[in-house]
Parts: sequence; structure tokens; C-alpha cells
Amino acid sequence: MNDVKSFLASKTIWGAVIAVAPTVLGMLGLNVTGADAAEAAQHVNAIITAAGGLLVVYGRVKATKAIGK
Repeated sequence: MNDVKSFLASKTIWGAVIAVAPTVLGMLGLNVTGADAAEAAQHVNAIITAAGGLLVVYGRVKATKAIGK
């Protein structure tokens, strides 16, 4: 595996953040249920998907060369 991606593009990292968030928020006095964590994960996934779609459109608009063989 030689491909490199951004730290923030890692679903593993985001999964870990979402898994740990209820514990951290609980320590701060906020009550977070499993359903809240699952909903947060869905929102994060939707934001990442939307950002990817926008990046595709932006990349195609800014491209200076046609796609070829």
C-alpha cells in the first residue's frame, strides 16, 4: 500500500473520533447516547460526501486539459 491520503480523509480516524466523543463529552458533563453518536456519524459522512462531490465539480471546472487515453 503506497498510496497516501490525508489524515482527515481516513474513515478510521473519523470513526475513532466519533467512538471516543461520547466519553469525552460525558466527562464534560454532557449526556450523549449511542443514537446521538450514530447520528453524528451520519452527519459527518454526509459532509464528507458533499465535500467530495464539490471537489469533483471544482476540479473539472478548473481543469485545463481534457481527459484522454
